[in-house]
This record gives sequence, structure tokens and C-alpha cells, in this order.
Amino acid sequence: MKKVIVTGGAGYLGSILLPFLLREDFQVTVYDVLRYGSCGLIPHVHNKNFTFIKGDIRNRAMLQEVIKKHDVVIHLAAIVGLPACNMNPDLARATNVQGTRNVVESLSPSQKMVFASSVSNYGAASGHICDENSSLYPISCYGITKSEAEKIVLDVENTVCFRFATAFGVSPRMRLDLLINDFVYQACVNRILILFEKAYKRTFAHVKDIARCILFSMENFDKLKEKIYNVGNKANNLDKEEIALKIKKRVDYYLHFAEIEKDEDQRNYDVSYDRINSLGFRTTISIDEGIDELIKACPLFPVQNPYRNF
Repeated sequence: MKKVIVTGGAGYLGSILLPFLLREDFQVTVYDVLRYGSCGLIPHVHNKNFTFIKGDIRNRAMLQEVIKKHDVVIHLAAIVGLPACNMNPDLARATNVQGTRNVVESLSPSQKMVFASSVSNYGAASGHICDENSSLYPISCYGITKSEAEKIVLDVENTVCFRFATAFGVSPRMRLDLLINDFVYQACVNRILILFEKAYKRTFAHVKDIARCILFSMENFDKLKEKIYNVGNKANNLDKEEIALKIKKRVDYYLHFAEIEKDEDQRNYDVSYDRINSLGFRTTISIDEGIDELIKACPLFPVQNPYRNF
């Protein structure tokens, strides 16, 4: 039985990934500072294959001691997204860059590592179809720090790096700062959405598909190792207006297209997923399915806690 450690395993993605791993009978240790709580972990405390260690990836000595006991490291821990990184750029750099370096330097040659990166790294590649060989033009603190972290990961053997499309969907550790999640929340709860740069195109992947991809990488590690892979679906490459109108078909809300303001996040491109598709992995959950589940979940979100990441 493989022993797996998941850094940041209490987060939005980790809370979905954890039950996937436990169902496959991995022994799973979640290493997390619990910056955003522990709701996603509590249902698993009864499982004998689950262990939790409260720790920070910036604590190199503690991290090294924990990692050496495991076969696989799934590195999710990060300050994620433009607002959270802009709020505390020093913390973002210390966590996303130095924290990743601490993880990498804690590995032995026999250990495997899966790293969660982001299509945010393509940054200002406006109008292009981005594949894994495309140049990176990160413009946000988040994109810049994740791009630097990628380089650190790819400098060592036995690693796989995924550039995940922007996630959407419901998770026990919910995030409503993600674009589709936010749009649905604004439409359902506030009944208004003000949209800047409506034609800007983004690429999306359901959080469960992202978790499935990580599991796929563990089952096919030798085929994937030492490369970068975009993870998403061409059918989920949509512009902001298309997403807002999909929601409007389901929810009666006021949609306003603003002409003079702009988003800080200037991503506007398509992404190619041919490399990961050629190895047998495809995402399966559509944006329509994600919108439907988010609408169903909105009444369950506490009004006083909007579950944002900053």
C-alpha cells in the first residue's frame, strides 16, 4: 500500500481529492496549516488510512521529517488566486516559491511528486492557443509565483507538473472567488452581476476532474513523469459572456456589461489539452453540469461567510 502525503489537503481541491485517494486504499497524510479551516477533513477521521498533521510548508525541518515517511507527494499547498496573492504578496512568495523549494529539497530520489500548477502561468498570452511549449507571460503575483515554482519542480526527476484550468464546482471547502462559482453566487444570492471585458476567454475544469487527473497520474506515473500537462477540456474554453448567459437561462438576475472598467486578471486565450488527452485522460464534467450543482448548493452557503480565498 502506497503512502501518500498531500500538502494543502484541507483546501478546495484537497477536500475533493482526499476521498478519491482513500477509496483506492492509499494511506493518506494531509499536511496543512488550516488557514481556511478543516471542514473537508472531518468526515474522514474515522478512516484508519487517514492521518492529519498540522504544518506549514514554510517550516522546512518539520516538512522534511514528514515527507520522508511517504512514497508519493501531492503538492497542492499554495496561496491561490489573484486576490489572495495581492493581499499578501510576501506570504504568497514565501509559500508558493520557497515552500515549493522546501518540498522539492525534502524529496529522496525514490519518491514521486505531483505538482498542481495553473494555466494562469500563460498570463498575457492574449488570443493564442496555448500548449505546453508556449511562452509564459504571467502578469499576476499568483501566476508569477506558480511559474517560478514550476521551474523548481521540473529541475528534479520523478515529478509531474499539471497546469490546471480554472476550477469550478462544489467542494466541502468551498471557494466562491473562482470565476464560475462567483458568477453563480452573484446571480443566485445578490441577483446582479456586473461583467467587465465580456469577450475575454477563459478555460475551466471541474474540481472533481482535477482530482481524477491527479489519481490518473499516480496510476500512470512513468508515462507522465518529468513533463508539464495542461488539464481541462476544449469544450470548457468559454468567454465570460457565454458563462453569464448560461447562468441567466437558469436564474433570473440582472446582468450588466460594463464598458469602461477592466478586470485585474487579463487572461484571454484558448488552451490545448492534446498532450494529456493523448495519454488517455479527458475531463468529463461540463460547465452546464457545474452551474446546475452550484445553483443547487447556493442556499447551503452561509450568508455571513462567503467562502472566499482572501
